[in-house]
Amino acid sequence: MPSTQTVTVTYLFDPLCGWCYAAAPALQHLQGVEGMDVALAPTGLFAGAGARPMDAQFATYAWANDQRIQQLTGQPFTQAYRDHILGAEGGRFDSGPATLALTAVAQTAPERELDALHALQHARYVEGRDNADPAVIAEVLRALGLPEAAALALAPDTALRRATAERTATAQATLRAVGARGVPQLVVTGQGGALRLLGGDALLGPREQLVALVRAAAAA
Repeated sequence: MPSTQTVTVTYLFDPLCGWCYAAAPALQHLQGVEGMDVALAPTGLFAGAGARPMDAQFATYAWANDQRIQQLTGQPFTQAYRDHILGAEGGRFDSGPATLALTAVAQTAPERELDALHALQHARYVEGRDNADPAVIAEVLRALGLPEAAALALAPDTALRRATAERTATAQATLRAVGARGVPQLVVTGQGGALRLLGGDALLGPREQLVALVRAAAAA
């Protein structure tokens, strides 16, 4: 029998996006399906010009949104997160350091990038550890057995910064190409290389339906 043809699924996301955290179980499921290749594409949505101070007004907005996500998806947002991340004096909402770190993982242990993303999300939303802090990021990566990526996250060089900028630019171009705004988004490469947008909602529905949607988009 012929082997199953590999389907490339591009996941457009930001490490500080609460809805992207909600999609983590679906991404894990897709990664485990034979013939599915999940490619991470960080968009830099909350990095650079998209970063901002974690002031009281924004913290209140974020917590209300996070509670809605938890009610709809079951993904936990703990009191430790509320106290130590949203309530941190002088905190920053900046996905730049985590995006750099994920690119470091992509360069040194690409098969572990989704693991690293989920670990960084868990550190923030469950453990209340600041995944915008390079020192915290490095600890998370070392705990995953990724010392090379951890070292790069602590002291990113010019090559890593350039690779991250190129990667986010490509992700943003993909968003524009499929006419999408915001994250998470799921894009399937169909016949002849055509890009098929499934959208983020597909990640929050039944797992079997998600797999069926991906396969249908790939065959279109």
